[in-house]
Amino acid sequence: MTVTPYLVYAREPLPAAGPSVFLAGPTPRADQPAPSWRPDAIGELAAQWTGPQRLTVLSPESRGGVRAADYDEQVDWETDARRHADAILFWIPRDLASLPGFTTNVEFGLDVGTGRAVLGCPPDCPNPERNRYLIHVARRHGVPVRETLHDTVAAALTLLAARTAR
Repeated sequence: MTVTPYLVYAREPLPAAGPSVFLAGPTPRADQPAPSWRPDAIGELAAQWTGPQRLTVLSPESRGGVRAADYDEQVDWETDARRHADAILFWIPRDLASLPGFTTNVEFGLDVGTGRAVLGCPPDCPNPERNRYLIHVARRHGVPVRETLHDTVAAALTLLAARTAR
């Protein structure tokens, strides 16, 4: 049974409680439009979630595509949302032309040691060689590494279930 997750977009208030996943990874730029991978991730989360509570999905993209007027406000929200999340799902379909993910590299470095990260790097993305270092670092820190969005979502939900069962 598919359950619609509660979606919280950039700069919206974070929920006080309940299981949550942050969708980390490259965001399409206004000046370099590309399809977002996040709707597919939200669909996978909805299809795979079986927990007793409603799942909250935290997305750094803006509701309705309205971009932040203040860069610092966006960065602060993303930092707070990643800290708030029970699991941080990194999906990096690296494409240096349209989804370079340079900020994602920094975020992964900040979150790799938290015990809440999962890394997904599709080998068929345009620039998979640019994910090699992240994959190496993830494995050194015991972060699950997956190659499909389906499997990355499954790993994130497994991690979330283990963390929220404590």
